[in-house]
Amino acid sequence: MSKLSGEQLRASIKSILQDAKDKPRKFTETVELQIGLKNYDPQKDKRFSGSLKLPHMNRPKMNVCVLGDAYHMDVAAKIGVPSMDAEALKKLNKNKKLIKKLARKYDAFLASESLIKQIPRILGPGLNKAGKFPAAIQQSDDINAKITETRSTVKFQLKKVLCL
Repeated sequence: MSKLSGEQLRASIKSILQDAKDKPRKFTETVELQIGLKNYDPQKDKRFSGSLKLPHMNRPKMNVCVLGDAYHMDVAAKIGVPSMDAEALKKLNKNKKLIKKLARKYDAFLASESLIKQIPRILGPGLNKAGKFPAAIQQSDDINAKITETRSTVKFQLKKVLCL
């Protein structure tokens, strides 16, 4: 593979955006980015994963649920964000089907600092398996800003390469 010049990349992005305007689709179009790493052997070297906050919100329709104490429940109700308290979580009673349904319903979760330690005990490993363990929010945090940050964060990981 050869290096991609900045001009070529900008021209490609311009043509993609122009094609999207010329022929609008009835669904949200996405672009997948694959990067080849030189001098990196996934068999020897450790695999990596992480997340990156982008300057613009890339998923505005992302459903976020607040799992919180009384204070965060009130704030979430004021801004119109779905929320659940500890009692509502206990009603799920470690029922795997209900927890899976909850994980499918929302794309991400935010939890109060006081409640986050209890979540594995209340819900079991369901959210963790779905890769949606809640991010912590404190009393001083602005929930709206935290939701915007969650919506503008993308996750990346090194996957096993199947081609030779």
